[in-house]
Amino acid sequence: MTDERTDGGETKTANRPLGLPPVVTGLAPLVLLGILVAAFVALPVFAGVQSGSPLPDVTVSHVTLPNDETIVLHVTNSGANPVTISQVLVNDAYWNFDVVGAQGNTIAPMGSASIEIPYHWTPGWDLETALVLDDGATFHHTIVAPHPTPGMTGGVLGTLALVGVFVGIVPVLLGMLWYPAMRELGDRWIHATLLFAAGVLAFLAFDAGFEALEIAEGIPGAFEGKLLVVVGVASALLLVQAVSAWQSDGGDLSGLGLAYMVALGIGLHNLAEGLAIGSSFALGRVSLGAFLVIGFMIHNVTEGPAVVAPISSGRRPALKHFLAIGLLAGAPIIVGAWIGGFAFSPTLGAFFLAVGVGAILQVNWEIFGMVRRQARLGTALNLLGFLAGLVVMYATDLLVTL
Repeated sequence: MTDERTDGGETKTANRPLGLPPVVTGLAPLVLLGILVAAFVALPVFAGVQSGSPLPDVTVSHVTLPNDETIVLHVTNSGANPVTISQVLVNDAYWNFDVVGAQGNTIAPMGSASIEIPYHWTPGWDLETALVLDDGATFHHTIVAPHPTPGMTGGVLGTLALVGVFVGIVPVLLGMLWYPAMRELGDRWIHATLLFAAGVLAFLAFDAGFEALEIAEGIPGAFEGKLLVVVGVASALLLVQAVSAWQSDGGDLSGLGLAYMVALGIGLHNLAEGLAIGSSFALGRVSLGAFLVIGFMIHNVTEGPAVVAPISSGRRPALKHFLAIGLLAGAPIIVGAWIGGFAFSPTLGAFFLAVGVGAILQVNWEIFGMVRRQARLGTALNLLGFLAGLVVMYATDLLVTL
């Protein structure tokens, strides 16, 4: 059976298998799959076959210490079966505990809970903890150099916002002040500046990528940390590419459009950077002294030239665009800090870092394409510009140590 339909004045013929409408043929594989799964479950396929039960998998994602009399372990059950916490040890001694957020002491598969332990601890002295399940399985976790975690209060939120302004927004805006000098450069130096921006972004991508993989090691096994990083990179790359294609309407991206893309890539990286700062604040693991803030400022000021490099030739955009791209690149560090303070999670941290990597990779592709359309990409000056971006970011990164 055939179906005649007209599209733009031209008659087209669409074949319908068995004469069924598309909605039926589209749903048929799903219905058949459901029947197949139900049949497999109903039939005793594995009858008489001996197999062991899945092993338990409990992960301590992080620890909070509200005062020197309490330890709170935040745990996730990554196994396929519920697990019951039977005993808790602190420094090889059994201790009382309460499980919060679970049914009694039992944590459901893929579920999370907090284990509160009334224990007097000494700041700076490592704590060895162990969770013993009802089947005897034991999971150990070391709390290194414990210190009280202040948690998130209005004062901490204000402090994080102020830190974000000084280490995110202000440095980027200061770096953008090189724009008038960049306007005086010739085409060869403009292209080298664009490659310098690409080098800056490449360093950020490598830095975030290595950190994302490191954090992924602490993600509960059920969430497949390394694959989550891959998904984050690919998702951000494709989404930013979609935004770029929409903005350029299928043509070449303009200099101003590319500047916004660069700012977006840097902003996503700074979002992850803010997440690390916020979570460190909430967990009491960071001391942002004056020297460290200065280190962040010097490191992030190099992001300013990268943002304005695509618009350093041609017509100067309106002032509002400079403010917009500066805020897009720098302000996300504040948002990330607030998110990290309220919802610390290695899963969230690794994913945000991966998103930043994906966005930066796509933006660098756009930068290379712009230079390649205007001149030869692999000139000595361009390669030195790219290398300078890497070296400058590495040198300033040495000033930042959390």
